[in-house]
Order: sequence, then C-alpha cells, then structure tokens
Amino acid sequence: MTDASSAPQAASDATATIGAGQDMNGASAASAPGAASATTASQSSKAPWETLPVSVKVNGASHGPMDVPAGLMMIDFLHETLGLTGSRLGCGQGICHACVVIVDHADGSSETVRTCITGANYFDGKTVRTVEGHATRDADGKLTLAPIQQAFLDHFSFQCGYCTPGFVNAATVLIERLKRNPVARADLEAAITEGLNDQICRCTGYVRYYEAVRDVVLKTPGCIKDAK
Repeated sequence: MTDASSAPQAASDATATIGAGQDMNGASAASAPGAASATTASQSSKAPWETLPVSVKVNGASHGPMDVPAGLMMIDFLHETLGLTGSRLGCGQGICHACVVIVDHADGSSETVRTCITGANYFDGKTVRTVEGHATRDADGKLTLAPIQQAFLDHFSFQCGYCTPGFVNAATVLIERLKRNPVARADLEAAITEGLNDQICRCTGYVRYYEAVRDVVLKTPGCIKDAK
C-alpha cells in the first residue's frame, strides 16, 4: 500500500511514464505515429458546428454570402451580425409576433415572418425589411417617419413600446395588401382585425393601434373601393 507521503512521488512517476510515450494502458504512442496526426488533422478540419451560407438583402443593403450556424435564429442574426436591434425578441416561441420582419416577394406581395423561430438560413436569397427600414432621410439627413409610424405616435398607440416594431411591420403589410386589393369601407374593420390579429400587445393597447391603422388606411389612396 502506498502511504500518503509517497503519493506525490507516485503521481510524478506516472506522469513521467506517460510523457515518455506510454498511454494509461501501457501502449506505446510511438507504435502508431500516424494515428495521432490523422486524428488531429481530422479534428482541425471540422467546424465546431454546422454552417450554411446566407445571402440576404435587408432594408436595401445586401449582406453575404456568409457562413451562419445552422441553428441560428434570424432575430439573433439581425441583432448580433447586422446590428439591427429594432426587432424585439418577445416570447421566443412564435406566439406574440413582436419579432416579425417583412419578406418581400418578386410578385410585389409581402408577408410577415417570425424571426424568433425561423433560422437565418431560411432567409437566404430573400429581401427583408425590418422596422429600421421604414423611415427615410433626405440629403440633409432629416428623418421622415413612415405614415404608419407617425400615426402610432399621433395616436399614442403604444405603452411600453416593446411590441410596436411588430405592429409597424404587420400594419405595413396590411396597407400594402389593401393597395393591391382594396376593400369596401364596410369591410375595413374586419380587414384590420385580420391583419393585426396575430400581434399581441401585453399592455392591451389594441384600440389605439387599430385607430392609427384605420386612420392611415383611410388617408392612403387606393385602399378603399368606395372612397370618393
């Protein structure tokens, strides 16, 4: 039996033995000189996670191609890679729709897509608008808000404001859809309800959101069939 005083020396001897070319089972490392180097080369050539190429146009600017982790959600790609932090991570489960961005299609239509449950690689080759892309600046740098953004301010349509970016995008898609396919004045309330139905406001500011959207729709030419 090795007593306590001899334990450090025993450990030192074992270390020296391993360092001299013996593994813990007594096999000589020198007996397979190519195995270790092959394993090391294999490990070094492997990425720590799978990546997929992503090229995406966001708010008119092209990004990529770049290798993006296959499991990275678009909300994190926007925040951490592109520095666009206006989109909000709410529930993280695709329920509240605070995180939605707009995807524009080649046929002129658009839709909202939830970024908290949709991987960045899904957006490869797509054209995207985030809440940062609605306002415009003139040559002097003066900022002009989009009509829906201004209406939300005028109607004080928010409380904490966390869900507002999602509402801005959903309302934008709705208004653009009404420009392509106008509705009768009598059907406007139902159209707004349908267009904003997925958006959740935890502060229960729905009435003011609806009022702001209705105001913009009524002031936007071509959204109402029977407008005079």
